[in-house]
Parts: sequence; C-alpha cells; structure tokens
Amino acid sequence: MQPRVHVGESVLERLRKQTSATAYSAVYRLPIPGNGQWFATVGWQRCLMHGVQPLTAGKRLVGRARTLRFLPPRPDLLAITRRGADSPEYRAMAECGPGDVLVVEAHSADPYACILGNMKTRQLWHNRAGGIVTDGAIRDLDLISREYGLAVFARQRSPMGNLPFIEAYESGEPVNVGGVLVMPGDVIVADDDGVVVVPCQHAEAVIDWIEEQEGAEEFVQKLIDEEKARPGKYYPISEETKARYRESLKKSS
Repeated sequence: MQPRVHVGESVLERLRKQTSATAYSAVYRLPIPGNGQWFATVGWQRCLMHGVQPLTAGKRLVGRARTLRFLPPRPDLLAITRRGADSPEYRAMAECGPGDVLVVEAHSADPYACILGNMKTRQLWHNRAGGIVTDGAIRDLDLISREYGLAVFARQRSPMGNLPFIEAYESGEPVNVGGVLVMPGDVIVADDDGVVVVPCQHAEAVIDWIEEQEGAEEFVQKLIDEEKARPGKYYPISEETKARYRESLKKSS
C-alpha cells in the first residue's frame, strides 16, 4: 500500500468544483500498481458507495475522511465503549475539523438503527466539519441540516437510536461503507448523484485528470458544433483528440 498522505486545502478546493461523476471517472482510470493478476482484477472501480443516499438534497460534500466503526452490541462491548466524553463517537468527531467528513460504518442488522442524532452532532458543528457519510440511518435530520448546515449522506432517516442494534466501537481505522474501503485521510466527493472515495495518495492526480478532461470536453464540444458532427466522432475522447487539445493550448499560450 502506498503511504498515506495529507491532502492539502488547495487540492480540496479544486475538487470542490467537481462532481461525483467526474471524480468516479478519474478514480477508476487510476493506474494499477504492480504486475500481479490480482491488482488487475481489483482495480479502482470500487470507489462509489452503494445504498448511501443524499438526504440533504442540493448540498455537496468534499473533504478528508475521518472514520468511525460500529459493531453489534453486547454487555461486554458496552463495558468498553461507554466512556462518556471519551466514547468512540466523540473521539472520532474530535478528529474532524474544517475540510473533514465523518465517515461511519454501521452495517446494522436493522436498517432503522441510527448512528447519530442532533445532540451528538453538535460536536461536528462546533468543529466546523463538512458533514456525515454513513451506510446507517440518521435521525434529527432537519435540525442537523438546518441548524448545523451539515451535508448528510446516509442509508435513510429514522427516529430510532442505536441500541440494541449497533454501538460505536473505534475511530481512526479503515472502514467499509457502502461496499467501499475508506482509509482515514481519503477524500470524499459527494453530491446528489452519489458518494465517491478518492484515495488520498492519488487525490492530486485525480484532480489533474479531471481538469484536463473538462478542458478536452469543451474542446470536443467546439469541434462537434463547428463541424455539426455526430458526437461519436470525437466522444468518448481518444488520446489522439487529447493530444490535439494539448497542442491547441500551446498555440493559444
């Protein structure tokens, strides 16, 4: 695994101008490391979360992932996790700051079991975090969205609490949310189309590809309009067409 890297604010700002669709297109095209067959088999396609819906329509969310994992509760587990202000969910939220997203693995047997509600998420509001992404349910959504301004992407909303179905267990470790691996520090790009995970070590390469691709698409649209050509002549964009686009940039500079 490549070393984890801190994604700086300048890269996040560039990604905030993009959609989850363009982020997805860039991530699944990332080069595959090594020469083994297993690398080629897996690739980077599993970057789009399944079953995680935008609950605050129109709100986009781009930020670094801070992680929290829930487990099925038992009395012996609760003896470990119930530590008041030092409980796992509060430690996870304490790690969140501006430009961060709380990413929560729930995997509950009951789809209505909630991970967080109004009172607990005040900590995210105090820390000026961007929002929450989870494959669990969330309650008090109207308060969280309206009063705290948080963007929420979750399985669904519910009035329930977490017990007796799930319990916060650990923070700051890799999680599986919506079938996607999320490492602490990875970048979340989420909008009404869905939630995409950008591996942190590739975040700059991803935004570089996106920005060039967008320029190339504008170039192709111009060619199609000028020639009144069928879009299939130039789209999907080939490497040859991209080379023409790069050459046009040199001539205009």
